[in-house]
Amino acid sequence: MAYDFSSLSHSEFEDLARDLIGREIGKRFEAFPEGPDDGMDGRHALADGAIVLQAKHYRRAGFSGVKSKMTKERQSIDRLAPKRYILVTSAPLTPKNKSALAEIIGPSLQTPGDIFGPGDLNALLRKYPNIEKAHQKLWVQSTSVLQTVVTEAVENALAKPGSIPAVLANLLPPAVIVGNAVPAEKSVRDTIFLVKSSPIDNEFTLWLAPKLEAEGYRVFADILTLQPGDRWRRLINQALQYRAAKVLLVCRDATLDDPNVQDDLDIALEVAKEIPDPRFIIPLRLAAGRKVKGVGDAVAVDFVRGWGEGAGLLLDALQRQRVPRTAGPPVIDPNWEVFRRRGAIPLVDEAERLTSNWLRAAEAPDVIRYFESTGAIEQRLLDHTIEAFPYPCAIQGSGILTFADQSEIDAAFASAGRLKLKHEIPLLEFVDNGFPALGLERQVASNLIIAMIKKAWLSFCREKGFVEYHYSNAVGFHASATQASTGQRIPWGKQGDRRSSMLRNVAKGHIWQFGVTAMPYFWPFWHLKLKSRVLFSVANNTPEGLGIDDARKLHRLRRSICKGWRNKQWHGRMLAFLELLSGDSGYIRLSLSANEALAIEALPILFTSPVSTALPDILDADEEEADISTLGRPDNDDEVEA
Repeated sequence: MAYDFSSLSHSEFEDLARDLIGREIGKRFEAFPEGPDDGMDGRHALADGAIVLQAKHYRRAGFSGVKSKMTKERQSIDRLAPKRYILVTSAPLTPKNKSALAEIIGPSLQTPGDIFGPGDLNALLRKYPNIEKAHQKLWVQSTSVLQTVVTEAVENALAKPGSIPAVLANLLPPAVIVGNAVPAEKSVRDTIFLVKSSPIDNEFTLWLAPKLEAEGYRVFADILTLQPGDRWRRLINQALQYRAAKVLLVCRDATLDDPNVQDDLDIALEVAKEIPDPRFIIPLRLAAGRKVKGVGDAVAVDFVRGWGEGAGLLLDALQRQRVPRTAGPPVIDPNWEVFRRRGAIPLVDEAERLTSNWLRAAEAPDVIRYFESTGAIEQRLLDHTIEAFPYPCAIQGSGILTFADQSEIDAAFASAGRLKLKHEIPLLEFVDNGFPALGLERQVASNLIIAMIKKAWLSFCREKGFVEYHYSNAVGFHASATQASTGQRIPWGKQGDRRSSMLRNVAKGHIWQFGVTAMPYFWPFWHLKLKSRVLFSVANNTPEGLGIDDARKLHRLRRSICKGWRNKQWHGRMLAFLELLSGDSGYIRLSLSANEALAIEALPILFTSPVSTALPDILDADEEEADISTLGRPDNDDEVEA
């Protein structure tokens, strides 16, 4: 809590100033009765001169009041000629205000840093919580402090003081170790502190921390106490001040809104000044958001593009900054795993049938053919003919590879030149071993067939009228307004177990369209692997909506609208989409020539898991599609642009 000190009288403010500054500089100040202060409210006598402390409780008068008063007291200060003069005031001060006061006070003030305003005092109160508790009028209206005082009183009354977890006790100064914990041997800054919010950052912390420990670093986060939250908050703050080598600050708006994170950050900023280490705090950017006060200029480690990539960048930064790590074998604290298992889903010793995203290839051509030119071939005409040919084929040497027969090639390629059948190669043998006679190794031959299947898939989806969209690494096809109107449910499933799912709907002012990309694979058997995709357009009272060309905006919409969809909903949309692909047939036939096709089963492959989970499954089809998460949480319709 940030105090404005309005609840304190002048004498109470002076008492607080003496306690805080005395603790901070390690000196005891004399106190004087109320009345003319002769330029001092506290004094520490030294053989070579005194340290003088003066407190000005000028909250209402502000900077102008303090400035006027200090101008009048300049002669008193010069007459005292202290070795060091310290000014404490409740009036809010800017850096410019402090510089102006420093000029007024004169040479007795060693540095503007010896002028303490309300912000500095609040930082010291967080640093020395016992002083905060000792000044009752300061916190009498503070719920958090009252709660701490009452909690400690109850624990003392019940005579049940909880012992400090050893993992935390080992990081504390010996003077604060209590209970059965093991004391720290010495004050060495050898620990990386992860400042995060519970529970939203727990998953990331449990992922990152063991990886850092595996590299030899010592890592601490409140999770290690197995009681994250407020119970050990003050001791954790002391450990941070005492042992932190670096502070890793998780940066996303929800985390930075946590008051505990703000308190930890304030302490870390103070430690960074004391060490001093301008790179003491390393921000970890998990999402686009606002800059962090105090560390806005620090270069954040980017985890937005991927946690794995971010971890690599972080390890490089820690190595460059020479953060200490153990020389021996790395030790990973078992409490990371203990805490992770607390949130694990219990397994049930019962088999469960699971639907995959694999479509098995049921039929394929027996052979692939190689046609060789028997005369001059015009390359430009050949390229144009291959582009116009409705089926997949590939140039290889002085000929082409295709699934078409001689009559098809004669009809389609007559304008480019004459091509004659040279080889009929068993397709499975071609994929598994390549074809040395044409100089084709196994991997090259396999890639050629994959490219041909991809082309057949593109042709099939375009012919069906699906909406095509080119993602960064693949082409997706989505249900069009003609195939599925907004909010329409597409039936799927076997007779007697029919269900329905939406492929297009409106959420947050946008139309979402479900779709897939497909990738052929040959191991462990021939199949197509489908990946779910969601495309968005701006709702503008037309069936299609207004297209969005901004890839970053599409990414943000996918993260916000689709994040609430459960696995059952993704599964249902996938099966509804397959119904559109296959129609009344049980197969999706990808044409490879006029007479040859790759037949793909329209139902995904089922797997059997030897165990199942104890997760509840209580939503029926209608409830699931009406559920708020399916519709992208429309109660929160604001969209934040990065």
